[in-house]
Amino acid sequence: MKTALIALTVTIVAIVVLFFILGLMSRSGKAPGLTDGQLRKCPGKPNCVCSEYKESRHYIEPLVIPANSTIDSFAVLTRAIQEMGGRVQSESGNYIAATFSSAIFGFIDDMEIRIDSQRNVIHIRSASRVGHSDMGVNRERAESLKKLYINKVTEQVRP
Repeated sequence: MKTALIALTVTIVAIVVLFFILGLMSRSGKAPGLTDGQLRKCPGKPNCVCSEYKESRHYIEPLVIPANSTIDSFAVLTRAIQEMGGRVQSESGNYIAATFSSAIFGFIDDMEIRIDSQRNVIHIRSASRVGHSDMGVNRERAESLKKLYINKVTEQVRP
């Protein structure tokens, strides 16, 4: 019984240490950025969602920019990211890169946004830097951003 308890304790400590190491590893990276003007495809792991590639199992719907909108989507998205607890890392032209950090182990996730003004859509990619599964956190984060954006745009349009 004593040996089993020691083995269990050692296993739990090893798992916690592994998570701390992965959390530290995730801090030394950056968002993948654009490739040929588009967000990168998600890797094979289930810890990423992206609206650029409809045929993928990682697909989420892009945000639609309201027709004849005069709203500064870039500013609205930047504010929404900050309200969600994210930190904008870079902004350029039609692209925003932001990071989100988990509360316990400090895992860093990247959120990237590309505004396609020709098609009036906003593409979103949200992915974990390390690990395999994210328990649906990135999909939930992307959907939360979309709802927040829609709410902010609706507020600005109301008379």
